[in-house]
Amino acid sequence: MKRVLLAALLFASVASAGPALAQQSKVGDWTIEKRTQDTHCNASRGYKDKDDENRDYVVVITYSDKAIVIVMIYDGWEWDKVGEILKGDVGTDDVEIMKKAKWEVMDKTTVRGIFEYDQSIMDRLSKAKRLTLDFEDDDDDSIEMQIPRAGEALAALKFCEENRK
Repeated sequence: MKRVLLAALLFASVASAGPALAQQSKVGDWTIEKRTQDTHCNASRGYKDKDDENRDYVVVITYSDKAIVIVMIYDGWEWDKVGEILKGDVGTDDVEIMKKAKWEVMDKTTVRGIFEYDQSIMDRLSKAKRLTLDFEDDDDDSIEMQIPRAGEALAALKFCEENRK
């Protein structure tokens, strides 16, 4: 699980590798951090789902005034082609955020979506308990991730962004 979470955080970063954590806090089981090698702060949450063969689920959210980046890791995925672009509808609970959003395959178990910054997306995420990704023509790989306390985590992420060094 720690290895999966570390991989997610690395994918969410845009800078080169460097020393470990510079700034970190917890909100429930979310980790909010600004690592020295990252340009922006990350909010990440990982958990095991006992109803899904105890599989690992990880979601990482980061943003700037230009983009929102969401990384989803699920150890039940087996993507074949790194760099492949997938399309899927993104939603929270029962509210659709974006149709046919582009997701890039980062490795066998990881996809990343990079979206133009839109405050309404952040508002919807902050009110959500679940984040869904419904891939076109692929119900087997569509996923629902639990994101409890997302509003608190995103508030802490905003604080981290406003106070990053």
